[in-house]
Amino acid sequence: MAMDLLKLVSNQVKLGEPLPFGIRDERGKLLLARGQMVGSELQLEALLSRGIFVDLDEVKALKEGRKYEADRQKLTLFDLWEQIVWRLDRLLRGIGTEPGFPARCDEFAGQLMALVTRDPDIAIYLSVRQDERRLSLYGLTHALHTALLCQLMALRIGWAPERTRTLVKAALTMNLSIIDVQGRFAALGRLGEAQRAQIRAHPEQAVEQLRAAGVDDEAWLEAVLQHHEHPGGGGYPANLMQIGELADALRLADVFMAKISPRVERAALSIQDAARQMFSEAKGSPAAAAIIKEYGIYPPGNFVQLASGELAVVIRRGATAHTPLAAAITDRKGMPVVNTQRRDTAQPGYAIKALAVDKAMMQRLLPERLYGLVE
Repeated sequence: MAMDLLKLVSNQVKLGEPLPFGIRDERGKLLLARGQMVGSELQLEALLSRGIFVDLDEVKALKEGRKYEADRQKLTLFDLWEQIVWRLDRLLRGIGTEPGFPARCDEFAGQLMALVTRDPDIAIYLSVRQDERRLSLYGLTHALHTALLCQLMALRIGWAPERTRTLVKAALTMNLSIIDVQGRFAALGRLGEAQRAQIRAHPEQAVEQLRAAGVDDEAWLEAVLQHHEHPGGGGYPANLMQIGELADALRLADVFMAKISPRVERAALSIQDAARQMFSEAKGSPAAAAIIKEYGIYPPGNFVQLASGELAVVIRRGATAHTPLAAAITDRKGMPVVNTQRRDTAQPGYAIKALAVDKAMMQRLLPERLYGLVE
């Protein structure tokens, strides 16, 4: 049965207070459950920009004092990825107020890693196809995307599971003191001197917060502290000549993800250009090589022109870097189609001829439809 949805406005959501009802998207999928919180103006703006709704039956149930029977619509992986953004927000904002941070962060890292393992191509798609209307969430999404990249990179290299998990936790927490600053910079492109000082000091501040919260894993802490250092010097905060292996891997993943992420002041760098830059700068680093191989030439999320004349979105990596699986979103004449068709680009008739750019069309794409999760 379809929900009767009411669109919410800003004064109906109170910052820092438990939500009196669940917040949903325009299709009725749950984004934030009752009792969860929106922690900042930037995050509220990001929610409002996409449109947020409440199920009227839930509101009525609360007023009447009766039990609300939530919808049992099965959540897709895209729904779970949306929800994990807000769960990360609560985890990081609660570091100084909620007890047991090390255990909670470890549990979160395990859940994130399980989500990546369920479908690495969807994880990569989300890191490549970032919604430019939600730049104020950059601090959260960048942490998640860097963490998933660290996981895929470490798996390809062959790191032990516990070492990989430590790297993932470092990626999730490396910027915890500047989450809002990152979102503001991505969305507005302006920073004051105080904010620039915050950014410069954030590795040390993050380590201080982690130690105060009970984190005593020195490998985790060292990776966070050194993730802006450079082998041979030139980094910060200590201009070290040598850095730990975890820190260097985290640095590479952090930089790669930042380059392929859009900001208001600049477009995202293409995967191809980011990979070329990393290859030339990393000087044979196994971590850099693993990142390049994981994303390939045409990763999920790339918008491409096929030999057939169709425009398509890459949805799965293929047997080779040049031959992914794509979902056609137009016909041979370039007209949009309702039902996407899968195209194996290893077939000459559907070979990739070039990258394509059409921001208006890309913003209208429903990823669940590309992946065949909804009709």
